[in-house]
Amino acid sequence: MGSSAEVSLEQILQSFDSDSSLLPVVVQDHLTNEVLMLAYLNREALKRSVATGRATYWSRSRNELWVKGESSGNVQQIVEIAYDCDGDSLLYRVEQSGVACHTGERSCFFNIIHSKGQ
Repeated sequence: MGSSAEVSLEQILQSFDSDSSLLPVVVQDHLTNEVLMLAYLNREALKRSVATGRATYWSRSRNELWVKGESSGNVQQIVEIAYDCDGDSLLYRVEQSGVACHTGERSCFFNIIHSKGQ
């Protein structure tokens, strides 16, 4: 049986080496536990996610903050934010409106490399 502990935002922010450092965040549907996507965030993205309840990330390709669904309408409302045991990644459990993937798929993980029995 696992245990849970409340971690403060300030404790999590200490995991970032600098204002420009990034941590990965796994995004999971809070009802089905389906992994929807993997993204990155910096300190500001995490602060905004906590403050607004809307999933906010750092776009490595555009070099800017982005709020999921701001242009597509496929919003991610945060239900819970968890922090891993090593302090180097996070988990957003979200209520997903629409699809998570920019390709139109529900999850970004639709390309199967290997499946037992196939």
